[in-house]
Amino acid sequence: MKRLLDVALALTISLITFPFVVVGALAVIAEDGWPPFYVAPRIGLAGRGFRMYKLRSMVRHADRTGVDSTAADDPRLLRVGRWLRRLKLDEFPQFWNVLLGDMSLVGPRPNVEREVRLYTTEERGLLSVRPGVTDLASIVFADYEQILRGRADPDLSYNQLIRPWKSRLGLLYARAPWSLFRDLRLIWMTLLTVVDRPRALSDASTMVRGMGGDHALTEMAGRRRVLQPVPPPGIDRIVTDRTAALSQAVTT
Repeated sequence: MKRLLDVALALTISLITFPFVVVGALAVIAEDGWPPFYVAPRIGLAGRGFRMYKLRSMVRHADRTGVDSTAADDPRLLRVGRWLRRLKLDEFPQFWNVLLGDMSLVGPRPNVEREVRLYTTEERGLLSVRPGVTDLASIVFADYEQILRGRADPDLSYNQLIRPWKSRLGLLYARAPWSLFRDLRLIWMTLLTVVDRPRALSDASTMVRGMGGDHALTEMAGRRRVLQPVPPPGIDRIVTDRTAALSQAVTT
């Protein structure tokens, strides 16, 4: 049933958004040349790699810098790329991945291999379901680029402030029995985030509580407090650098 929903909605959305993808692609070409799309290597179900499609929002070869987390003031962003990200137009080609079976409409967001290598044993549970175009973390951290703005090390800040909660939200979804109503509600909340973020966050907090999330996770989902560094699931130490994170992941 989930796969049927994925195909039906992804096909419909792909047809509706195709003109916007074409306009976005032409805008990227006009500013920074070919190619307009970025084929992003990601890790999916059961740890298998796949190629995720996005409209390119950064300068060519931006991934070669080794920086995976993008702050709002990242110098690699194209001018048109900032608009594509703000309107989420860069994400539209991912519906093609849904049709190909690499992704689902709803599920934990796929990560790059470098970040997956940092997963603790508990976090590897995120790979037990197909990654999604959207999920709870996509709603709660829709402002992640602003969270990382001005950070000297965006990747470290991501691992301290966002990854721990993002993983907990993803695991909460992965471990719950699949629900058609929940998936449709998450898709609606993703759209709501664009026009009424406070309402979307309130709904996300309510959903987390209803799924059995603890008080800390429920409070965080509503973004009622300033984010503080916390350990990722499975270890009791806050990540201090990538080397330490990889060592912690290997030993858990």
